[in-house]
Amino acid sequence: MTKLIYEKSTPGRRAVLLPASGVFEKPLTDLLPEKFVRKAAPALPEVSELEAVRHFVNLSRLNHSIDTGFYPLGSCTMKYNPKVNDAMASLEGFRELHPYQPEEQVQGALEVIHTLQELIGEITGLPAVSLQAAAGAQGELLGLMLIKAYFQSKGEHEKRRKVIVPDTAHGTNPASAAMAGYEVVEIGSSSRGLVDLDALKAALGPDTAAIMLTNPSTLGLFEEEILSVQKLVHEAGGLLYYDGANLNAIMGLVRPGDMGFDVCHLNLHKSFSTPHGGGGPGGCAVACRPHLEPFLPVPHVTKKENRYTLDWDRPQSVGKVKGFYGNFGILVRALTYILAHGREGLTQVSRDAILSANYLKEHLKVAYKLPYQQPCMHEFVLSGVWQKERGCGTTVIAKRMLDYGVHSPTVYFPLVVPEAMMIEPTETESLQTLDEFLEIMMRIDRETKENPDIVRNAPHKTPVGRLDEALAARKPNLRWKPL
Repeated sequence: MTKLIYEKSTPGRRAVLLPASGVFEKPLTDLLPEKFVRKAAPALPEVSELEAVRHFVNLSRLNHSIDTGFYPLGSCTMKYNPKVNDAMASLEGFRELHPYQPEEQVQGALEVIHTLQELIGEITGLPAVSLQAAAGAQGELLGLMLIKAYFQSKGEHEKRRKVIVPDTAHGTNPASAAMAGYEVVEIGSSSRGLVDLDALKAALGPDTAAIMLTNPSTLGLFEEEILSVQKLVHEAGGLLYYDGANLNAIMGLVRPGDMGFDVCHLNLHKSFSTPHGGGGPGGCAVACRPHLEPFLPVPHVTKKENRYTLDWDRPQSVGKVKGFYGNFGILVRALTYILAHGREGLTQVSRDAILSANYLKEHLKVAYKLPYQQPCMHEFVLSGVWQKERGCGTTVIAKRMLDYGVHSPTVYFPLVVPEAMMIEPTETESLQTLDEFLEIMMRIDRETKENPDIVRNAPHKTPVGRLDEALAARKPNLRWKPL
């Protein structure tokens, strides 16, 4: 059992000894109202530097990360990203920038942003790009703000109040639409897990503002009727919004612009570097067709002759959506990733991701139910209903994976698949790693038949075992209290 750092504390022990400041120190009561001054020192742990370093290093070893093991988190692209990308973002000229520096001092940074804008425009087939949004969810909201501003400019906003969202959409899609002030209309999927064209036709009308679509979807399936979808939506006067969370499945193969989309967002931290999680930071690009370009946020990074500048003169802009320009370090990482791979390399990334996913799918479907039989893209969804019949549903299967050193995939999403397991191997794992994962999944399936209790009571090898999840959510124990 790992002790808390408070339990390692010894009175009087110090990690760092600082010399006297030599500056006259006033009593705190001279600086603050007395009611805000502590009557006693805070009960902080007292440990040596060595003890502090060992404590936090050992804690870090308890975390599962992409650097320590396989992480097949479906729809979230938890892949290995080259450390050179971190090195580029840490270059002194980038690391020491301040957002209030004048333009003439940050020409290099502005060039990074402008170059990345142009490359994203080429990758998506949507030429107008902003990198101001902080991450994917804010990018979704910005894309809808562009659509809203477009219809306001045409005098149609009051009648176009509905956004269509398939039942396989990412969970943030309906939330973003609602936050933008739209009414969300959900449509169902066909028997093959694709957009139901009849349901789409029934939902479309003069009140339709847009459809939000992920292609491939959260089921990992490519929308085969995408050209029919875009035709129907455009004929109804609506626009198409592309959720680019799954872009790493189609890079170099097909572009959102070529599929007929009007605006999209890309999670730069997913497709182009820096595995997300733990609170970020993220990075986002919002790309659109020329008819939406006037509404992009200010300031917009532009190039005039041989100088890069922040353009504020955009009277139809939706305004500023972030205090400063994106999360700049993520933009540097994304540009590094794109330049290192080039056109052919990015295409190979998608091909390898698709190959890895189909390899796992074909081997696992003999033990776990596969709801949709057609080839998948970069991810696929299995169902644990067969195992649940033995008393071992998806929840306990996911926890049992931890005993084998594998992070569980996304579970119970999308909602259209009961006992769902969404698995995304990504393009960066070796065949040996994929085969090890297959063996683990097959072993767990055998355990549900031969020794189901070992699965039901998992995990057994983690620092924290099974918790009362309802109690942990309602009454979490978040702080140490001395006895």
